[in-house]
Amino acid sequence: MNVIKEELIPDVEAKEILEKIAKEKELKYEQKNALDLLKKFVTLDPEKAKKLLEELQTIVKLRDRQKVAIVNFLPQDTDELRVVLHKEYTSFSKEEIEKILEIVKKNL
Repeated sequence: MNVIKEELIPDVEAKEILEKIAKEKELKYEQKNALDLLKKFVTLDPEKAKKLLEELQTIVKLRDRQKVAIVNFLPQDTDELRVVLHKEYTSFSKEEIEKILEIVKKNL
């Protein structure tokens, strides 16, 4: 197997890709396990996830990895967002934190 391209994607998109592949051919062991986990834990609608990711693009300080983590975990308060942003949390202003949480809540 050759890697053609590597990029960060939200779990909901990974679930869609694996489901599409599963319709076409038999999934490998690791792929089956990944799809099973994603089916259990991914609750966000793909369109909402895409819209959320687009809206998070407006916050310049957020890195791609952080945007994807926010879409995957959907933090509801500052404590949950602190866990998602980890070390970089302190580099965000209170207004930016509130804006991130507002965007998440609006897109649920």
